[in-house]
Amino acid sequence: MRILGLSCYFHDAAAALLEDGLLVAAAEEERFTRKKHDFSFPERAIQFCLDQADIQGPEVDYVAFFEKPLVKFERLLLSSVYFAPRSRQVFQEAMQAWLADKLWIKEKISDHLGIPPERVLFLEHHLSHASAAFFCSPFEEAAVLTVDGVGEWTTATLGRGRASFSSGANGLEILSELSFPHSLGLLYSAFTAFLGFEVNEGEYKVMGLAPFGEARYVREILRTIDLKEDGSFAADPSYYSYAWRADASFTRRLTELLGPPRTPGRRFVTSRASLFDDPAPPTAEELASNQKFADIAASIQKVTEDILLKMARELHRRTGLTKLAIGGGVGYNCVANARILRETPFNEIYIHPASGDSGAAAGAALYAWHVLFGKPRRFVMRHAYWGKDYGADEMRLALRESGLSFTELSPDRLVEQAADLLKEGHIVGLCRGRFEWGPRALGHRSILADPTRPDMKDRVNIAVKFREPFRPFAPAVIAEEAGRWFDLGKAAGADPLRFMLMTLPVKPEAAARVPAVVHADRSARAQLVYPAAQGGDPFFYDLLNAFGRRSGVPMLLNTSFNLKGEPIVAAPKEAVSTFLKSGMDALVLGPFLARK
Repeated sequence: MRILGLSCYFHDAAAALLEDGLLVAAAEEERFTRKKHDFSFPERAIQFCLDQADIQGPEVDYVAFFEKPLVKFERLLLSSVYFAPRSRQVFQEAMQAWLADKLWIKEKISDHLGIPPERVLFLEHHLSHASAAFFCSPFEEAAVLTVDGVGEWTTATLGRGRASFSSGANGLEILSELSFPHSLGLLYSAFTAFLGFEVNEGEYKVMGLAPFGEARYVREILRTIDLKEDGSFAADPSYYSYAWRADASFTRRLTELLGPPRTPGRRFVTSRASLFDDPAPPTAEELASNQKFADIAASIQKVTEDILLKMARELHRRTGLTKLAIGGGVGYNCVANARILRETPFNEIYIHPASGDSGAAAGAALYAWHVLFGKPRRFVMRHAYWGKDYGADEMRLALRESGLSFTELSPDRLVEQAADLLKEGHIVGLCRGRFEWGPRALGHRSILADPTRPDMKDRVNIAVKFREPFRPFAPAVIAEEAGRWFDLGKAAGADPLRFMLMTLPVKPEAAARVPAVVHADRSARAQLVYPAAQGGDPFFYDLLNAFGRRSGVPMLLNTSFNLKGEPIVAAPKEAVSTFLKSGMDALVLGPFLARK
């Protein structure tokens, strides 16, 4: 049985294909269109999935869509009425979008694939998130927590899942939920906008900014919500306008409480943040202003973490389970994830590498397979390499057309030469194999550098990525060596560490040796890399080992292969173009090594 899962028309449109319960392919539409967070109907991602399985559209047995459009449409209508007349602009824009595309999604899918409309299934948004998290985990029974902006009405759920690898006795039960307009994801996004970053894009910048500040404004933020002990809360609409405005998510009352918002695009520098090569020294006023914004970032991050801890503790109290699966876009908050594992009774956690809406495409398909059709489990997701691979001929052509000089090497020689370059301080782009699913580059579409060099963080941020100097980088480390460098605690062996979805404290003696990957609070968003027998990528694992033999540090700075504002590269020509436009020194493109 083939089930195609789809998500689209909000952000991060994606397609994922199951064959008899096994994932065959999954990708975001943005990787093919080159429009970051592309939300359009995922025609190219669908075609990729079909090509990967070598089938045509009519050979798909069912399509599972990640939410129920009519219920979402109801929420938009009722919310517009409730908040009228302030909601007029949102209502007008929503009607244009829904009447043009969104209400006709069943017909769109049916026509595009050439299948009968009755083979198109619709799942609830948060059920798709829960399904992606639980059915990709190794757990046969677990508590399930989903938190995001909003689906149809729901913004968070507490649930539990049961599934067997030997029978079809599967179930996914929602125990309680939080409903719009009360949303932790939208609350965090409101502060993302307040701090001058783009909503649905800059939330991770807020998380990265937080360690430069102190949580001095927690009391003020808590005045804007009515928080209960179980983690549920009601947001005061006099402070937040996301329910009725498309162009602003907070009101003047929030600025009266916290002061003026940060101007987008202004540089961020404090006494703890680098200026790198900026010749203009910061003024005392600039330092004080930025420090306040860092304190606000630290405060909303702490409030978010505390709410998630309350939710997780309540979920444990209600289920008594010690395993937890986390889904939804808030699952990307790796600092909160670490605290949940460290400070709650849960001993094991699984988080989908595409925890947001793109992963919900697979969640919808998995729910159909396991629950609607009652099929036994056959799949655990141990890696994120589900995108498209590109052949050596296409890579060779992209290099020749660029004018770059390059050599073709065996895998062993390529590993050794790349490790030499990295040890010499060169920054190396890596593009090989199937690209990753989700927002993290995990060794197939990565930019790599020596983490032992104190200047490397600034070099990669400014000269390669062209982004803010305060942004941290992740260390990729050999899994069996991770305990030498990080305080693993309960996180030892945790699957989120495969996907760069949890921060770890860096041991004091290690922090001085790898300064380029240690954040302001002496933490790191580590990626543990396993050998092939344990689900890891053999080339990346060997490269880390080779660098470790040269440096004594089996670890590399790893960041996504893209420039600021662009999706991660997918095709060889995109890798070559990005390489030429950035300050990278060398490029590993499949079996080829190119240098400027």
